[in-house]
Amino acid sequence: MGERQIPVAKSVARLHDDATARWHLPNGAEIVADGGFEAMIVAQHRENFDLWHEEDEARNPGASDARIAAVKHAIDGLNQRRNDLVEEMDDAFSRALTMLDQASLHSETPGMMIDRMSIMALKIYHTHEETIRATASEAHRQKNLLRLAVLREQRADLERCFDELMTDIRAGQKRFKIYRQMKMYNDPELNPVLYGQVAK
Repeated sequence: MGERQIPVAKSVARLHDDATARWHLPNGAEIVADGGFEAMIVAQHRENFDLWHEEDEARNPGASDARIAAVKHAIDGLNQRRNDLVEEMDDAFSRALTMLDQASLHSETPGMMIDRMSIMALKIYHTHEETIRATASEAHRQKNLLRLAVLREQRADLERCFDELMTDIRAGQKRFKIYRQMKMYNDPELNPVLYGQVAK
């Protein structure tokens, strides 16, 4: 994957918004990605999309204990894949970019920023829904219009920060490290509850 394939933030946001809208359709239309970074961005966003809706289910006061347990297991798996895909994106960014050892270290990786943009896209979509929901009060709609403006501003800020990081890396002024999440809860060799079950 070469540097010329590295996306700009606006294209990432468009991918997130397009995918979010399509996946909410009754037939759940899939996104055809071009491969490379685009495919990873869409795949990672799908994990966040599914995670968002499983977490909605987890908060259903009418759900049975068995349903909550099933949702919790689903959330764990989705969260693991979400973090794995952030690391895959960062590996790809690291291969595509030349970073100088003496450059200032940036605390957040490109993959982490794309993950934040993904979640922001979901917040924007669902907050917009609240501004047009027929059963909501006018006060509720107005409150969510204000929230929507804030979310859009926050995403614009994040987009600018992402593009600036790419510019600074190319200029030899910034670098990032790939931060491995080292998740333990799904690993049967690291989670004592899981390896305890095997030992019984």
